[in-house]
Amino acid sequence: MLDMLVVGGGYVGLAAALAVKQAAPHLQVQVIEAAPEDVWQKDPRASAIIAAAIKMLEVFGVWDEIAPEAEPITRMIVTDSKAGDPVRPVFLTFDGAVEEGKPFAHMVPNVAMVRALRRAAAEAGITIRHGVRAVGLNNGPAAASLSLSDGSVLEARLVVACDGVRSKLRDMAGIKTVTWDYGQSGIVTTVEHERPHGGCAEEHFLPAGPFAILPLKGNRSSLVWTERTADAERLVKSDDLVFETELERRFGHKLGTLTATGDRRAFPLGLALARAFVAPRLALAGDAAHGIHPISGQGLNLGFKDVAALAETVVEADRLGLDIGDLNVLDRYQVWRRFDTFRMGVTTDVLNRLFSNDIGPLRIARDFGLGVVDRIPRLKSYFIGEAAGTAARHNPRLLTGQAI
Repeated sequence: MLDMLVVGGGYVGLAAALAVKQAAPHLQVQVIEAAPEDVWQKDPRASAIIAAAIKMLEVFGVWDEIAPEAEPITRMIVTDSKAGDPVRPVFLTFDGAVEEGKPFAHMVPNVAMVRALRRAAAEAGITIRHGVRAVGLNNGPAAASLSLSDGSVLEARLVVACDGVRSKLRDMAGIKTVTWDYGQSGIVTTVEHERPHGGCAEEHFLPAGPFAILPLKGNRSSLVWTERTADAERLVKSDDLVFETELERRFGHKLGTLTATGDRRAFPLGLALARAFVAPRLALAGDAAHGIHPISGQGLNLGFKDVAALAETVVEADRLGLDIGDLNVLDRYQVWRRFDTFRMGVTTDVLNRLFSNDIGPLRIARDFGLGVVDRIPRLKSYFIGEAAGTAARHNPRLLTGQAI
């Protein structure tokens, strides 16, 4: 029988398995992943990793492997305009440092992050099984029994669901969600440009949704381009000339000629918050617990916060001789994470509704608010600290750079 079984082999699932295994090597930990083994190598996306999450990756011993492919975000600017406006006034700017020489976030290709986590997991003795998915879940007094698509059955004292926003395990456990669809999709791609970006990230609030430009290594940027779903699907399927013309209208000319080099994909956007993060012998983490709008760039980092809190809960319970899958033990994790997740979900929802429109009086009010924040340095420092994850008073130890 396993001690912990993680369902989902993405960065959150791998990090959860690694966090527990490194702190408690005697525990038997396994990961199962529905996708074939090489799928992760084809992920074209990049993610913003905040300073607190980087501290956790340093504890894991993987950040030095990731860092050569990571681009620090040294500055961020926010504008509010229409797609065709020739000039986009800057209403808010942030210095990207949380302290001297330490930016609040880095942009990291997902492939580089998963590669490093998989290497560390293998070194820690964690088995990853590919091409199998969970098809049944039964909770017993001492273990959960998980039926797999290949006909096998695994038993574990604790099952951790990291299987995404449409989590099958969450449904099997009868955990309900609060959900709604924004009618938007996020287009994700990579762009090359003539001039260097200087580590500057930009977020342009446009009537259809935010258009984020995030710096990558070299003269490249990662885009998260929000459009109404029908328009996003049309743009993804359009030829290069049409796509790059529409891209240039939003991106502007400050970095010279643009070329879309990466695959174009559109992901539907919505809000999904689990009503509970735990059930007997089951814990939800990452998108299985919460799917939020990418307007704040915090989705992945919320998952890493889940990992740090869950690992600390599990390891400390094990050291006390407690049953790591007991609901009373898992409730500490739920209390630790649920309010922060709810707050972030509400914040991103309000921001998206506030900025994804072209209502004149509302635009005047929000631009005034951005301008006020820009003129109060201490308030800006607070927001940077919140974004970097360093301002929380009760962070799990991994997020402060301490081993569990």
